Amino acid sequence: MLPVETFLTLRERRFAYLDFGGTGPVVLALHGHFGRGRAFGALAAALGGRYRVVALDQRGHGLSGHGGGFSPGDYVEDAAAFLRALGLAPAAVVGHSMGGVVAFGLAERYPELVGALVVADMTVLNAEPETHPVLDVSGWPRRAGSPDELRRAIEERGVPDAGYFLESAVRDGDGWRLLFDPDEMMVSQRAFTGDHSASWYASGQPALLLRAEHSFMLSRSTAERMAAGRTDTELVELPGCGHWLYDDDPDGFARAIGSFLDRHHGAVDAGDGG
Repeated sequence: MLPVETFLTLRERRFAYLDFGGTGPVVLALHGHFGRGRAFGALAAALGGRYRVVALDQRGHGLSGHGGGFSPGDYVEDAAAFLRALGLAPAAVVGHSMGGVVAFGLAERYPELVGALVVADMTVLNAEPETHPVLDVSGWPRRAGSPDELRRAIEERGVPDAGYFLESAVRDGDGWRLLFDPDEMMVSQRAFTGDHSASWYASGQPALLLRAEHSFMLSRSTAERMAAGRTDTELVELPGCGHWLYDDDPDGFARAIGSFLDRHHGAVDAGDGG
């Protein structure tokens, strides 16, 4: 069972987060575009008793506030303010997809806040032809009569499986709506397009780079270059997984992260790595 969302105001914006509790070293979890903090529930359960996982709904996502800028720097400043406000630093920071760019941007800009770094299935070359960095959601429905109607409406726009996006669907009166605003997500995706290599290579904390075998975001050759070119960086590929590797193989995802954290982030009781 997930903890109840907690809210706080930072930088004139309301943020929601889930604190899974515990007395172990802190792990800040940052989701990708269209996601929300609850995506890390299984990871928190696997690491429970050894690490305190805190999952933030980033700006424009989940139950956090909308509006304002959506540059990588905006997200980084939010994460830094969050860690400082709750006294959570230095934390290990786990970022999936877009959240990975935020994670290593935070590690670069505020090294005192980040003790270890996990980047899950995110490239530094977020542009064609390496990736298709922008999913066109400009015509997506904002509301429907039921989750099934919302799913059908999204899948009719070319998405094979809308399940990930429906994690951000909530009841709204007599219907259902998406928590994220499609127009804001277009702005945010475009802001993250480009080459983030300089930021990745500039940080020096121990890092784990996780790649999904069937990733559409991170090619094996780019992953190998990212790991080889940065000090103290491990590369692990999860077989059989797609981009949402924490759903495709939650046990393997947790084992890889737990093993890394046990060696680099001072677990109270290392155990077997999750």
